[in-house]
This record gives sequence, structure tokens and C-alpha cells, in this order.
Amino acid sequence: MGEANTSSIDDDLLLKNFYAEVSEVERDNEVARILACFKLNAFEYLNLSFDSSPEEVKKQYRKLSLLVHPDKCKHPQAKEAFSALAKAQQLLLDPQEREYLLNQINAAREELRAKRKKQLKKDNASKLKSLVDEGKYEQEYEKSEEFQQQLKLKVRELLTDQEWRRRKMQMRISEEEGRLKKDEEESKEMWKRKREHEEQWEGTRENRVSSWRDFMKGGKKVKKGEIRPPKLKTEDPNKSYVQRPVKRG
Repeated sequence: MGEANTSSIDDDLLLKNFYAEVSEVERDNEVARILACFKLNAFEYLNLSFDSSPEEVKKQYRKLSLLVHPDKCKHPQAKEAFSALAKAQQLLLDPQEREYLLNQINAAREELRAKRKKQLKKDNASKLKSLVDEGKYEQEYEKSEEFQQQLKLKVRELLTDQEWRRRKMQMRISEEEGRLKKDEEESKEMWKRKREHEEQWEGTRENRVSSWRDFMKGGKKVKKGEIRPPKLKTEDPNKSYVQRPVKRG
């Protein structure tokens, strides 16, 4: 146990001494590389292969963060690069985020394999070689720089597509939330107006009752501004109903 701790301390010391000698140009180049990375793939930020373990992620983060640390690097965007590395490590150490990313990588790999399988059907020599070495030919191919570059681009394509779908869904959700909020506000305003109208109606109740009583008594003058029903004349004063005047020839 003691030997392991001593070895770790020695490694740390060697690493610090190494980065103390790194030129400013190399630090600036690393900042530029980080800022140019595809933003949806944390593996690219840390310059790691897709099968890197969490321990390798931690080790690589420590190495690169020392290289672009704002206290050590004079590049004006060193702080931005340093933050990008920290976020990339956080994503790759988060089980859910890591699983999502690995699922996209596996999907990209399967697409490339299916595409290559179709190509091999047309290439008899490659097909025969693949059958003879029992899959070793394909395993070696997938380790090649050509395949890794294709995989990298395919992963970018899938991640971009997923991000676009996510944003579209978020836009729809936001629009729906906005519509519901507007409907709720309109409903509240309608009930508010209705309540105000009822309160106003109730507030004038005494006046309406008083006016009606005055009208029924018939002897009191109507207050200024109030509407008084017109008096209707009848031809026969003995008749209680209202009769239209008869035109005289």
C-alpha cells in the first residue's frame, strides 16, 4: 500500500515537472483543439477513445486540465477551455449521460458494420478473407484509423440528429405551455370581468328597488337622470287594458 502511494506521488511530481517545461505554444494549441471540438461528444474534448474507462477519463482530465489551466496558460480563452474539460469529465462520469453517449456510439458502429457488410458482398476477395480468419479481419479493420474516423463522424451525425429532435420537442413543449398559460390568463380575466359585473349589479340593487317602488306609487317625481316609463293613453278610461288610439277620418 505504501509503495503504491509513493508511486502515485512520484507520478504526480513527474507530471507537474513535465508541464512546467511545456511551451506556451503547446498550451495555446491545446486550447485551440479543445474549443474546436464537437460540442456534443465529451470523448472528443478529452481526446479519448470511445471505449475509455472512467479511470482513464479522470487521468486524462487531470493531464489536460493542468495543460490549459488559466493560472498556467496565457491564452485568452484558457478559462473557457478549462471549463469545457471539466464539463466533459462530469458527463463521462455520470452513469446516465455516459450510457446515452455509449448507446449512440454503438448505434453508429452498427450502422458502419451494416454498410461494410454490403460492400463486402461485392468484394469476393475481402469476403473470403473475412470468412477464413473467423472475424479477425473485421476486428483489425475496426481498429484502423479509417474506421475510427468514420465512426467519429457517424457519432457526430447521430448526436446532432438526437439533439435536433430534443430541441424540436422542447420547442413544442414550450409552445404548448405558452398556449395553456394564455388560455388560463384569458379564463381568469373573463371570470374577473364577470365578478366585477355581478358586484356592480348587486351594488345598484337598492337604487333599482327604490326606483321601482317610486314608479309603482306613481306620485313621486323621478330623480333627475332616471328614465321614467311613458304614460299610455286609452280610448276608454273605464278599460284597464291599453288600447291603441283610433284614427279619426
